[in-house]
Amino acid sequence: MRVLFWGTRGSLPSSFRKEAIKSKLVKLIKAVQGMRLSTDKEIDMFLSDALSRGTLPFSTVGTYGTNTSCVEIDGVDEYIICDAGTGIRDLGNSIMKEAGKGDMKKKGIFHIFISHLHWDHIQGFPFFIPAYIRGNVINIYGMHDNLEQAFKLQQNSPFFPVPLGYLKGEIRFHTLKSGETYRIGGLNVKGMIQNHPGDSFGYRFEKDGKTIVYSTDSEHKDEAYGDRYPFLSFFEGADLLIFDAQYQLLDAISTKENWGHSNNIVAVELSVKSRVKHLCIFHNEPTMTDEELDAFLQDTRTYLKIYAESYPLKIDIAHDGMEIEV
Repeated sequence: MRVLFWGTRGSLPSSFRKEAIKSKLVKLIKAVQGMRLSTDKEIDMFLSDALSRGTLPFSTVGTYGTNTSCVEIDGVDEYIICDAGTGIRDLGNSIMKEAGKGDMKKKGIFHIFISHLHWDHIQGFPFFIPAYIRGNVINIYGMHDNLEQAFKLQQNSPFFPVPLGYLKGEIRFHTLKSGETYRIGGLNVKGMIQNHPGDSFGYRFEKDGKTIVYSTDSEHKDEAYGDRYPFLSFFEGADLLIFDAQYQLLDAISTKENWGHSNNIVAVELSVKSRVKHLCIFHNEPTMTDEELDAFLQDTRTYLKIYAESYPLKIDIAHDGMEIEV
């Protein structure tokens, strides 16, 4: 399986201003002084090499992105999508480009799993072009009783000019139950209720012995340190855990306590206890710059060495455009 990240910011889209671009250009120009890079290929090779070797930080040669939550799981014949934040617009545009070239590799069947109904997780759906195409089937899954109502409401006047009923694709809503396992789109899927205002739900996806867990908008508090904490079994042995660690520890236990998000410290500890192989920090704080997210990742990796130095946990922070093979 392959995981593609189309939107990775939390709460609301992040701005990307000219000052940020200028800062990256200044650092890059300094880095190439004295070098002769005359072709596009030479420049691309330099940037790729600098990133892989760590001679330049990711924040200099790339960006963590601006879109809110949307993750695609590839490896089956139908589309598997987690959440419909603003990132789903870019996903839809990519699919339409493939269709325009005659390169469509999948059926027009979409399975969208919604963690919860806060706006940053559904706001991209009205801009998801495949939903406007007759013949496409858009299955929307969630565990909130008002799932369909929320999608209709955000496209009703005065919030949006195009009502949900105008979409030409066949839109189907499915209410799932927490704790039950379903066979959907070629995957085994199990949901679990999470601590978040209004409740949210994580999803565990399994196929051919591989496991991906998508667990965003979940606040882990004191009970997370108990040996019988239910998330330990939900995360158990995951090849990839996509985990909401929007806050630093101090924010999570003080000014932003009970806001429904977790921190990088508990992310590491739960991953180690659950024998997770790869932790990917997600739902990134929208006010943090690329440089600050670089530092946040380094701090998280450093904490792993303090907490469980011998445990072989791979740690990354998600960015728009990131791909992970599972």
